[in-house]
Amino acid sequence: MAIIVNLDVMLATRKMRSLELATKIGITPANLSILKSGKAKAIRFSTLEAICKELDCQPADILEYVPNK
Repeated sequence: MAIIVNLDVMLATRKMRSLELATKIGITPANLSILKSGKAKAIRFSTLEAICKELDCQPADILEYVPNK
C-alpha cells in the first residue's frame, strides 16, 4: 500500500509557499516538510483539517492511495 502526498501540487496551485502554510496552520516548517516528502508516519485530523481549510481543498486533493503492484 502506498499513500502519495500531493501537498506540493496544492501549494503550487494556490500559489502559496510552505513556510506561509506552516505559519498559518501552526506547525513547524520542518514538520510540514516531513509531511510533504511522504516520510510522515501519521497526520492528525486537526492538522489535515487546517491544511484543507487554508488551501480550500478536500483531503483527497492532498492524499492519494496507489495500490502496490
